[in-house]
Amino acid sequence: MRSRPSSRRAMFRRMVGFTLVEMIAVIVITAVIAGGVAIFIRSPMQGYLDSVRRAALTDVADTVLRRISRDLHGSLPNSVRVTTVGTTNYLEFLAMRTGGRYRANLDSGGGGNPLVFNLADSVFDTMSPLSGLADDVIVNNSDRVVIYNLGIPGADAYNGDNTSVITGTGVSQITFAAKTFPLTSPGNRFQVISGPVTYGCDPTTGFLMRYWGYAIAAAQPAPPAGATTAVLAQNVSGCQFTYTANAVAQRVGLVLMKLTLTQGNESVTLSYQAHVSNVP
Repeated sequence: MRSRPSSRRAMFRRMVGFTLVEMIAVIVITAVIAGGVAIFIRSPMQGYLDSVRRAALTDVADTVLRRISRDLHGSLPNSVRVTTVGTTNYLEFLAMRTGGRYRANLDSGGGGNPLVFNLADSVFDTMSPLSGLADDVIVNNSDRVVIYNLGIPGADAYNGDNTSVITGTGVSQITFAAKTFPLTSPGNRFQVISGPVTYGCDPTTGFLMRYWGYAIAAAQPAPPAGATTAVLAQNVSGCQFTYTANAVAQRVGLVLMKLTLTQGNESVTLSYQAHVSNVP
Protein backbone atom coordinates (compact mmCIF):
# COMPACT_ATOMS: atom_id res chain seq x y z
CA MET A 1 0.00 0.00 0.00
CA ARG A 2 2.90 2.42 0.67
CA SER A 3 4.17 2.15 -2.88
CA ARG A 4 1.12 3.89 -4.31
CA PRO A 5 2.06 7.47 -3.44
CA SER A 6 5.45 7.01 -5.07
CA SER A 7 3.77 5.76 -8.24
CA ARG A 8 1.49 8.75 -8.26
CA ARG A 9 4.38 11.21 -7.87
CA ALA A 10 6.23 9.47 -10.69
CA MET A 11 3.16 9.68 -12.89
CA PHE A 12 2.72 13.40 -12.13
CA ARG A 13 6.36 14.03 -12.96
CA ARG A 14 5.91 12.36 -16.33
CA MET A 15 2.83 14.54 -17.06
CA VAL A 16 4.56 17.86 -16.34
CA GLY A 17 4.93 20.12 -19.57
CA PHE A 18 6.23 23.74 -19.57
CA THR A 19 5.28 26.75 -17.58
CA LEU A 20 3.88 30.08 -18.82
CA VAL A 21 7.20 31.74 -18.10
CA GLU A 22 9.02 29.23 -20.28
CA MET A 23 6.55 29.79 -23.12
CA ILE A 24 6.97 33.59 -22.96
CA ALA A 25 10.74 33.20 -22.93
CA VAL A 26 10.62 31.08 -26.08
CA ILE A 27 8.37 33.63 -27.81
CA VAL A 28 10.71 36.48 -26.91
CA ILE A 29 13.78 34.61 -28.09
CA THR A 30 12.04 33.68 -31.36
CA ALA A 31 11.03 37.32 -31.93
CA VAL A 32 14.58 38.49 -31.34
CA ILE A 33 15.95 35.96 -33.82
CA ALA A 34 13.27 36.87 -36.41
CA GLY A 35 14.03 40.57 -36.02
CA GLY A 36 17.72 39.97 -36.51
CA VAL A 37 17.09 37.89 -39.62
CA ALA A 38 14.75 40.59 -41.01
CA ILE A 39 17.45 43.24 -40.60
CA PHE A 40 19.94 41.15 -42.53
CA ILE A 41 17.59 40.25 -45.43
CA ARG A 42 15.91 43.67 -45.77
CA SER A 43 18.63 45.20 -47.94
CA PRO A 44 18.93 42.22 -50.33
CA MET A 45 15.14 42.08 -50.71
CA GLN A 46 14.91 45.82 -51.35
CA GLY A 47 17.71 45.57 -53.89
CA TYR A 48 15.90 42.75 -55.65
CA LEU A 49 12.63 44.71 -55.82
CA ASP A 50 14.47 47.80 -57.11
CA SER A 51 16.19 45.77 -59.82
CA VAL A 52 12.86 44.28 -60.90
CA ARG A 53 11.35 47.77 -61.11
CA ARG A 54 14.31 49.07 -63.13
CA ALA A 55 14.10 46.12 -65.49
CA ALA A 56 10.39 46.73 -66.07
CA LEU A 57 10.93 50.45 -66.75
CA THR A 58 13.83 49.69 -69.10
CA ASP A 59 11.74 47.18 -71.02
CA VAL A 60 8.91 49.70 -71.48
CA ALA A 61 11.26 52.48 -72.59
CA ASP A 62 13.12 50.19 -75.01
CA THR A 63 9.88 48.89 -76.53
CA VAL A 64 8.50 52.41 -77.04
CA LEU A 65 11.68 53.76 -78.65
CA ARG A 66 11.92 50.76 -80.96
CA ARG A 67 8.29 51.26 -81.97
CA ILE A 68 8.89 54.90 -82.84
CA SER A 69 12.07 53.99 -84.71
CA ARG A 70 10.23 51.37 -86.75
CA ASP A 71 7.59 53.93 -87.72
CA LEU A 72 10.26 56.45 -88.69
CA HIS A 73 11.93 53.94 -91.01
CA GLY A 74 8.65 53.80 -92.93
CA SER A 75 8.15 57.55 -93.14
CA LEU A 76 7.97 59.67 -96.28
CA PRO A 77 11.35 61.22 -97.14
CA ASN A 78 11.72 64.79 -95.84
CA SER A 79 8.51 64.62 -93.80
CA VAL A 80 9.90 64.43 -90.24
CA ARG A 81 9.35 67.53 -88.13
CA VAL A 82 9.44 68.28 -84.39
CA THR A 83 8.11 71.02 -82.15
CA THR A 84 7.68 71.77 -78.46
CA VAL A 85 4.61 73.37 -76.92
CA GLY A 86 4.89 74.08 -73.22
CA THR A 87 6.30 70.93 -71.65
CA THR A 88 5.17 68.62 -74.46
CA ASN A 89 7.50 67.44 -77.24
CA TYR A 90 5.91 66.44 -80.55
CA LEU A 91 7.39 64.35 -83.36
CA GLU A 92 5.43 64.14 -86.63
CA PHE A 93 5.93 62.41 -89.98
CA LEU A 94 3.91 61.12 -92.92
CA ALA A 95 3.49 57.34 -92.82
CA MET A 96 4.37 55.64 -96.09
CA ARG A 97 2.24 52.67 -97.14
CA THR A 98 4.14 51.61 -100.25
CA GLY A 99 6.20 52.98 -103.11
CA GLY A 100 7.95 52.17 -106.36
CA ARG A 101 8.89 53.61 -109.72
CA TYR A 102 6.48 55.17 -112.19
CA ARG A 103 6.57 54.78 -115.97
CA ALA A 104 8.27 57.85 -117.38
CA ASN A 105 7.96 57.09 -121.11
CA LEU A 106 5.82 55.13 -123.52
CA ASP A 107 6.98 51.60 -124.18
CA SER A 108 8.61 50.60 -127.48
CA GLY A 109 5.21 49.94 -129.05
CA GLY A 110 3.84 53.33 -128.05
CA GLY A 111 1.68 51.93 -125.26
CA GLY A 112 1.51 52.34 -121.52
CA ASN A 113 0.57 55.19 -119.24
CA PRO A 114 3.61 57.30 -118.32
CA LEU A 115 3.28 60.04 -115.70
CA VAL A 116 3.02 63.42 -117.43
CA PHE A 117 4.42 66.55 -115.76
CA ASN A 118 3.67 69.38 -118.17
CA LEU A 119 -0.10 69.12 -117.70
CA ALA A 120 -2.65 67.59 -115.33
CA ASP A 121 -2.52 63.81 -115.27
CA SER A 122 -4.66 61.25 -113.43
CA VAL A 123 -3.09 57.84 -114.06
CA PHE A 124 0.30 56.20 -114.43
CA ASP A 125 1.71 52.70 -114.68
CA THR A 126 4.10 51.37 -112.09
CA MET A 127 7.21 49.51 -113.16
CA SER A 128 6.49 46.65 -110.74
CA PRO A 129 3.38 45.31 -108.99
CA LEU A 130 2.23 47.34 -106.02
CA SER A 131 2.85 45.94 -102.56
CA GLY A 132 1.26 46.87 -99.27
CA LEU A 133 -2.17 47.74 -100.67
CA ALA A 134 -4.33 44.83 -99.49
CA ASP A 135 -6.84 43.75 -102.13
CA ASP A 136 -6.14 46.98 -104.03
CA VAL A 137 -8.34 48.88 -101.56
CA ILE A 138 -7.41 52.42 -100.52
CA VAL A 139 -8.36 52.86 -96.86
CA ASN A 140 -11.07 55.52 -96.51
CA ASN A 141 -10.07 56.81 -99.96
CA SER A 142 -7.57 59.06 -98.19
CA ASP A 143 -4.26 57.58 -99.31
CA ARG A 144 -2.20 59.93 -101.44
CA VAL A 145 0.43 59.47 -104.12
CA VAL A 146 3.52 61.65 -103.66
CA ILE A 147 6.12 62.61 -106.27
CA TYR A 148 9.56 63.92 -105.27
CA ASN A 149 8.96 65.29 -101.80
CA LEU A 150 11.74 67.70 -100.82
CA GLY A 151 9.99 69.29 -97.87
CA ILE A 152 10.49 72.79 -99.29
CA PRO A 153 8.00 75.30 -100.74
CA GLY A 154 6.72 73.98 -104.04
CA ALA A 155 7.59 70.38 -103.20
CA ASP A 156 6.10 69.90 -99.74
CA ALA A 157 3.64 67.08 -99.08
CA TYR A 158 2.26 68.88 -96.02
CA ASN A 159 1.17 71.73 -98.30
CA GLY A 160 -0.17 69.33 -100.94
CA ASP A 161 2.24 70.69 -103.55
CA ASN A 162 3.20 67.26 -104.87
CA THR A 163 0.41 64.96 -103.67
CA SER A 164 -2.92 63.77 -105.02
CA VAL A 165 -5.67 61.61 -103.53
CA ILE A 166 -5.68 58.10 -104.98
CA THR A 167 -8.99 57.05 -106.51
CA GLY A 168 -8.09 53.50 -107.52
CA THR A 169 -5.29 51.01 -108.04
CA GLY A 170 -4.57 48.05 -110.25
CA VAL A 171 -1.84 45.46 -110.12
CA SER A 172 0.59 47.90 -111.75
CA GLN A 173 -1.37 51.13 -112.07
CA ILE A 174 -2.49 54.04 -109.92
CA THR A 175 -5.31 56.45 -110.69
CA PHE A 176 -5.70 59.69 -108.78
CA ALA A 177 -7.39 63.09 -108.78
CA ALA A 178 -6.07 65.13 -111.71
CA LYS A 179 -2.85 66.85 -110.71
CA THR A 180 0.07 68.64 -112.32
CA PHE A 181 3.07 67.55 -110.32
CA PRO A 182 5.71 70.28 -110.08
CA LEU A 183 8.94 68.27 -110.20
CA THR A 184 10.04 65.01 -111.77
CA SER A 185 11.88 62.48 -109.65
CA PRO A 186 15.40 61.78 -110.91
CA GLY A 187 14.86 58.11 -110.05
CA ASN A 188 11.23 58.06 -111.27
CA ARG A 189 10.14 57.23 -107.73
CA PHE A 190 6.71 57.62 -106.17
CA GLN A 191 5.41 56.98 -102.66
CA VAL A 192 1.94 56.29 -101.29
CA ILE A 193 1.19 57.77 -97.88
CA SER A 194 -1.65 56.87 -95.54
CA GLY A 195 -1.51 60.05 -93.47
CA PRO A 196 0.37 61.77 -90.67
CA VAL A 197 1.45 60.24 -87.36
CA THR A 198 2.45 62.16 -84.25
CA TYR A 199 4.14 61.12 -81.02
CA GLY A 200 3.58 63.46 -78.10
CA CYS A 201 5.51 63.21 -74.85
CA ASP A 202 4.56 65.27 -71.76
CA PRO A 203 6.55 64.84 -68.52
CA THR A 204 3.92 66.89 -66.67
CA THR A 205 1.15 64.36 -67.23
CA GLY A 206 3.57 61.43 -67.42
CA PHE A 207 2.20 60.08 -70.72
CA LEU A 208 3.71 59.37 -74.13
CA MET A 209 0.92 59.30 -76.73
CA ARG A 210 0.59 58.21 -80.35
CA TYR A 211 -1.79 60.16 -82.62
CA TRP A 212 -3.00 59.09 -86.08
CA GLY A 213 -6.03 59.28 -88.36
CA TYR A 214 -6.11 63.09 -88.58
CA ALA A 215 -5.87 65.48 -91.52
CA ILE A 216 -2.58 66.63 -93.05
CA ALA A 217 -1.86 70.25 -92.15
CA ALA A 218 0.76 72.71 -93.39
CA ALA A 219 1.56 73.81 -89.84
CA GLN A 220 2.48 71.08 -87.38
CA PRO A 221 -0.49 70.46 -85.06
CA ALA A 222 0.34 70.19 -81.39
CA PRO A 223 -1.63 68.21 -80.46
CA PRO A 224 -3.47 67.02 -83.59
CA ALA A 225 -7.22 67.68 -83.56
CA GLY A 226 -9.62 64.81 -84.24
CA ALA A 227 -6.90 62.18 -83.98
CA THR A 228 -7.17 58.62 -82.74
CA THR A 229 -4.92 58.27 -79.70
CA ALA A 230 -3.19 55.52 -77.76
CA VAL A 231 -1.00 55.60 -74.65
CA LEU A 232 2.41 54.06 -75.31
CA ALA A 233 4.05 54.74 -71.95
CA GLN A 234 3.26 56.06 -68.48
CA ASN A 235 5.50 57.34 -65.68
CA VAL A 236 7.31 59.64 -68.14
CA SER A 237 9.46 62.14 -66.25
CA GLY A 238 11.54 63.41 -69.17
CA CYS A 239 11.68 63.17 -72.96
CA GLN A 240 13.24 64.83 -75.96
CA PHE A 241 12.84 64.57 -79.74
CA THR A 242 15.52 66.11 -81.96
CA TYR A 243 15.68 65.95 -85.75
CA THR A 244 18.77 66.81 -87.77
CA ALA A 245 18.91 66.64 -91.56
CA ASN A 246 22.16 66.13 -93.43
CA ALA A 247 23.19 69.67 -94.30
CA VAL A 248 25.38 68.57 -97.24
CA ALA A 249 23.52 65.99 -99.27
CA GLN A 250 20.09 66.09 -97.60
CA ARG A 251 19.86 62.37 -98.30
CA VAL A 252 19.62 61.19 -94.70
CA GLY A 253 18.26 62.51 -91.43
CA LEU A 254 18.80 61.58 -87.81
CA VAL A 255 16.16 61.53 -85.10
CA LEU A 256 17.49 61.51 -81.54
CA MET A 257 15.03 60.25 -78.94
CA LYS A 258 15.62 60.44 -75.19
CA LEU A 259 13.12 59.01 -72.73
CA THR A 260 13.16 58.92 -68.92
CA LEU A 261 10.71 56.81 -66.92
CA THR A 262 10.34 57.08 -63.15
CA GLN A 263 8.46 54.88 -60.72
CA GLY A 264 8.87 55.03 -56.96
CA ASN A 265 12.50 55.81 -56.24
CA GLU A 266 13.79 54.32 -59.50
CA SER A 267 14.46 56.10 -62.82
CA VAL A 268 15.83 54.87 -66.13
CA THR A 269 16.92 56.95 -69.12
CA LEU A 270 17.33 55.53 -72.61
CA SER A 271 18.62 57.31 -75.70
CA TYR A 272 17.98 56.04 -79.21
CA GLN A 273 18.99 57.22 -82.67
CA ALA A 274 16.93 56.48 -85.76
CA HIS A 275 18.25 57.14 -89.27
CA VAL A 276 15.66 58.12 -91.85
CA SER A 277 16.10 58.11 -95.61
CA ASN A 278 15.45 61.46 -97.30
CA VAL A 279 15.91 60.20 -100.85
CA PRO A 280 12.61 61.05 -102.57
